[in-house]
Amino acid sequence: AAALQRLREVFDIEELPPDVLPRRKPPQFMVDLFNKVADANGITRAPGLLQGDVVRSFEDRVHVDHRHFYFDISAMEKGEQMLKAEFRVFKLKRTHRSRRSDVQHFCKVEVYELLESENKPQKKHLIASRLLSLYAEGWEVFNVTQTVSKWVGNSSSNHGFWITTTHVSSNGMKDDVVTFAKSQSTLQESRNALLVLFTNSNKQRSHSFKQTLPNLMPHMFLMTLMSRKPRAALADAAKSPLTACHQRELYVDFHAIGWSGWIIYPSGYNAFHCRGSCIFPLGESLNATNHATVQSIVYTLKLSQDVSMPCCVPDELKSLNLLYFDDKQNVVLKNYKDMVATRCGCH
Repeated sequence: AAALQRLREVFDIEELPPDVLPRRKPPQFMVDLFNKVADANGITRAPGLLQGDVVRSFEDRVHVDHRHFYFDISAMEKGEQMLKAEFRVFKLKRTHRSRRSDVQHFCKVEVYELLESENKPQKKHLIASRLLSLYAEGWEVFNVTQTVSKWVGNSSSNHGFWITTTHVSSNGMKDDVVTFAKSQSTLQESRNALLVLFTNSNKQRSHSFKQTLPNLMPHMFLMTLMSRKPRAALADAAKSPLTACHQRELYVDFHAIGWSGWIIYPSGYNAFHCRGSCIFPLGESLNATNHATVQSIVYTLKLSQDVSMPCCVPDELKSLNLLYFDDKQNVVLKNYKDMVATRCGCH
């Protein structure tokens, strides 16, 4: 139990979310974003692909009025810094086509912030407007960073968004000429409106946690936790001849530790670990520092009784990405630094 509690601290999880898979389907946008920034094992493809280290998605909670969109963003953590907010809505294709040649095939779409409750939609503030084709369909993305920043600072000011569509023709103006997808049916589930927040967690580990897991220790802690037979492994290593420092597999299986019910991707990942000796001479493949080279010489020549052999440790670490449901069933993409040992060396 203590080990699993420490593992939760490594992954910065205060309360384990409920098991919601496979009952709920994550938004396709979040799945596509995960595949863009990470490989199938969750390892970051390249630095800088993700803005911030957390992406939170919130689905629309209003299912009655097709103009009103509300998102509960209370899952934002204290101290979390918001970098960008996107309001994503799917415009449905208009099926009825006018035969009149003078009809404009465009409509004006306006996105408002509601300043009062949904019962009083007349008080609103314009955020964005654009012209859209009447007969095309697809996702529309609006930058709502300034508005959502205000909501983060004062949750009571969050009354949601209001969308109006206006069509201008020779016959005058018509309102609500196009509609945006809502989640009444399973067919339109993947088209449900989303509020997507790109943030920096800015979360500092507690002092006791820092003492327990300093520097590279989150990865090293996983190594000790996931080793099924540490004593037997040590005994086998003692019997076998000394091998040079090298990378070995260390698979973290989320199903085995009971987390597969809320983690969407990946199902597990290879954290790797480093094992082997750092005896002189240290070859180029061991990525040894100058200090480790001198230390290995002193150790080999027994010039000092107090000097030990250099250690075989991770020389390069990569970050891990998790796509998961939080405790309010919002889908979150989170980047964890220094979780995969991609190279080993003598230090």
